Amino acid sequence: METIKIIITGATGMVGEGVLMECLQNPNVSEILSVSRKPSGKKHAKLKEYILPNFLQIDMNDQNFKGYDACFFCAGISSIGINETDYTTITYDTTLHFAKVVLNQNLEMVFNYVSGAHTDSTESGKLMWARVKGKTENTLKKLGFSSVYNFRPGFMKPIEGQINVKWYFRPFILLFPILFPSKSLTLHEVGKAMINAVKYGSPLSTLEIKNIKDLAI
Repeated sequence: METIKIIITGATGMVGEGVLMECLQNPNVSEILSVSRKPSGKKHAKLKEYILPNFLQIDMNDQNFKGYDACFFCAGISSIGINETDYTTITYDTTLHFAKVVLNQNLEMVFNYVSGAHTDSTESGKLMWARVKGKTENTLKKLGFSSVYNFRPGFMKPIEGQINVKWYFRPFILLFPILFPSKSLTLHEVGKAMINAVKYGSPLSTLEIKNIKDLAI
């Protein structure tokens, strides 16, 4: 596999935008389909955009998803202020439906899912978001993808030039990586590790912060 063609979600959020920016400049990526609810605002010869208002309503036979090597699922929301039912619909149901759609069009696809540090693989812990993320991770592994890699980043430093960074996040960008280097990484590292997982594989299907850093080298 000389270069890869990828589908990415969440490009209008901080994580997805950072991963997209890494993919745009990385020579190992030849084509990108960004799927989101609104345009990313980015223009590039590699990039195509597919605007969809509701991921749960995507047709299983949508041919726009055909011909790709991997999906980088970076879409997601914070659990703050959301009940478990709604969070499950957005985090679990939406992710699984999207995964089934892209798999239906690409039977050898690799699926990279951005989960989170401290996700609960047992699905039985006290933290609601961690249980739901754990259930999502576990179910994705059973769908039949060529490989599924669950990325569990901690604090992620944005790539220079990103626009989708919340105002309340900005004060921590410089300090957090210095004070807590083992709990942080850059979105450049996350994006590069995702690309390397597709190109070269990884012995680990669940990638914690250190694993992501190692895979990005």
